[in-house]
Amino acid sequence: MQTLKVEQGEFKLARYPLRKNERLRAWDAADEYLLDYFSQQFQDKEILNILIVNDVFAALTTALSQHKITFWTDSWISKKSLSQNIEINNLSPGHIQFKRSIDEPAGKYDIALIKIPKTLALLEDQLARLKPYLAPVTKVVAAGMVKSIHNSTLKLFDKYIGPTKTSLAKKKARLIFSEVDDLIASARSPYPQSYILENTQYTIVNHANVFSRESLDIGTRFFLQHLPESSKYETIIDLACGNGVVGLIAAEKNPSAELIFMDESFMAVESAKENFQKNFNSQGVNDTKKAQFIVNDCLSGIEENSVDLILNNPPFHQNNAIGDDIAWKMFRQSKEVLKEKGELWVVGNQHLGYHIKLKKLFTDCEVIASNKKFVILKAVK
Repeated sequence: MQTLKVEQGEFKLARYPLRKNERLRAWDAADEYLLDYFSQQFQDKEILNILIVNDVFAALTTALSQHKITFWTDSWISKKSLSQNIEINNLSPGHIQFKRSIDEPAGKYDIALIKIPKTLALLEDQLARLKPYLAPVTKVVAAGMVKSIHNSTLKLFDKYIGPTKTSLAKKKARLIFSEVDDLIASARSPYPQSYILENTQYTIVNHANVFSRESLDIGTRFFLQHLPESSKYETIIDLACGNGVVGLIAAEKNPSAELIFMDESFMAVESAKENFQKNFNSQGVNDTKKAQFIVNDCLSGIEENSVDLILNNPPFHQNNAIGDDIAWKMFRQSKEVLKEKGELWVVGNQHLGYHIKLKKLFTDCEVIASNKKFVILKAVK
């Protein structure tokens, strides 16, 4: 846990979940820049109605918690970080309203503070949906690291909000200022989008923040070619499910199994839910097929020794931090929730070396298939 020192005060902040010897901060220079700007422009104001978007570990919301805040995020981990950091600093959550990315904002805002997300599609979706809730006097200020702000980023603000300019860079961070132009008509978001899954009749719906939302990615394509099929699988989890394509095909191959789709992205789980229901249950086909859709951190909340099969394509980054911490956590939790002789099937890039980790946890780990880029591993508890 580290201390953020800004004009609003000093705040102890931590990423969720709390970990010993955490090396990564719960904020970046763009957060500091935005809070410094806020203190210069609005600190003498009383309670303001603020929309805060993509506040990854809730640094902005924690520092501005005395105001009336709508916290709009696609991340379950961001939501938990908010609760955690508000509690750590003994602050009141009374002025904070939580909104999932698939929910709409509410009312008119005095200020909209936006952290630039990694996915340009998510930003476009948010700006399009945000415009009706902005008054001409609303201040729209975004922040991001210089490497995350491109001409395409600024063009989206110009297109959906109004005339846009940027600040000078400070500690490799930059601010974006956008004036609300009432002459720009509110536009419908181009998301969700859809495509027909190759070699099937399935229509795949993808909300804006879903990985590989325009077509099937090559790693998943390889995984789908080798998914297991057996009557012994009563409960199957599609872990880090994204749009749920892996679980969808697993359900097709294992018609008696109950599927559980899990991801920390609200848009991912919503996409998986829409895809499962649209392709299995909406037209009277396989009406008895059962599924759960859970937004959570990895496998948190799943009962130990309760699952027969886990299918996993682990993410190897969290926002801009690249590493294997998430994969390692997924593997450890998988061992806990699998039944005896339960199986974890993992697809990943060859260079990530997942087999080394899996062999440390599971005595039985084998290669199911591989090509020049990917490997599919099966670990048995």
